[in-house]
Amino acid sequence: MALEQTWRWFGPHDPVTLQEVRQTGATGIVSALHHIPIGEIWSVDEILKRKEMIESYGLSWSVIESVPVHEDIKKMSGQYRRFIDNYKTTLRNIGQCGMDTVCYNFMPVLDWSRTDLQAVGPDESVGTRFESKAFAAFDLFLLDRQEAATDYTPDQIREAKNYFEGLTADQKSRLTDTMLLGLPGSLEAYTLDQFRAAITAYAGIGEKELRTNLSAFIKEIIPVAEEAGVLMAIHPDDPPWSLLGLPRVVRNQDDIDHILKVVNSPSNGFTLCTGSLGASIRNDLATFADRFADRISFVHLRNVTPSENGDFEEAYHLNGAIDVYHIVKTLLLEQKRRRETGRKDFRMPMRPDHGHLMIPEREKSGIYPGYSLFGRMRGLAEIRGLEMAIRRSLDL
Repeated sequence: MALEQTWRWFGPHDPVTLQEVRQTGATGIVSALHHIPIGEIWSVDEILKRKEMIESYGLSWSVIESVPVHEDIKKMSGQYRRFIDNYKTTLRNIGQCGMDTVCYNFMPVLDWSRTDLQAVGPDESVGTRFESKAFAAFDLFLLDRQEAATDYTPDQIREAKNYFEGLTADQKSRLTDTMLLGLPGSLEAYTLDQFRAAITAYAGIGEKELRTNLSAFIKEIIPVAEEAGVLMAIHPDDPPWSLLGLPRVVRNQDDIDHILKVVNSPSNGFTLCTGSLGASIRNDLATFADRFADRISFVHLRNVTPSENGDFEEAYHLNGAIDVYHIVKTLLLEQKRRRETGRKDFRMPMRPDHGHLMIPEREKSGIYPGYSLFGRMRGLAEIRGLEMAIRRSLDL
């Protein structure tokens, strides 16, 4: 037995085709119905339509990533009651269609943040980078957030100002566009005014309030997920710390431990995303895997090189600071344990998360940052080889 090898695919408009995905060796697809507005119900017909499309290429729709959580739910305001009810209906429909794993997150406003989507490495492949002084420069001088200065030390403000003053008009525009990029699956972005409004809407909501709202949401949806036979896998914050004055509450071991205890159920699990958690040098991913192995429902494997000041850059899958060997070994032993104890969730779907943009795809349009064909295919091949070596050494 091996971890189920999956691939994120953004649907019919993804420049990477299902035929190409099949040739990577992946057998499962990770996808979502991005065309359905956030908060609205996914109908059985729409789910089956996508499922049949994937299966027509000899692949399976392994994981739904994601059913987005509406901002009203995160704030518990506006139409949150209707959106929670819609979410429950969607989960029932997903279960009815034979799907069993849903990845979701609870990050306010943005799914992830980077300051450079065109970071060129030594081999001239292109990855992504987060630079704290660039982020502060955007927050302080481009977004001009009213309370931004209180979030930084005088030294950080001075460094950000020096950085900002050294930028050309084009570089300022590119930094702004990078920060405002929208959700995965869409290259649409916020305007600055829309972004400011979205942040302002969280006024008065700190970590305590957001954690309370997340707990309330989990208590609502997990019983429905159990009935539908669906595993919910919450995704960590990326990066795992507060940004722009917005709280984040899925950042570390204590946060994950709290979430899993809100409802003690196999349906209340989490996504082990090594890159998101690994962006903080305070998170030991090997310990994460060991401690929470029995509640991991989905796996994102990638690597990063983090630093003390909060900077990080995405590395190749077997490079960087994360002990991928230890993590894969832990997952394989957990898979063996699940099969021996009769657990149904032994597939352990894994996908190579993010990949560098390489020469053959430099001129290809529509590639979402981190989701190239060749970069992820290299990552999948590396992980596949590592996994085979571990399985043979352990006689699994």
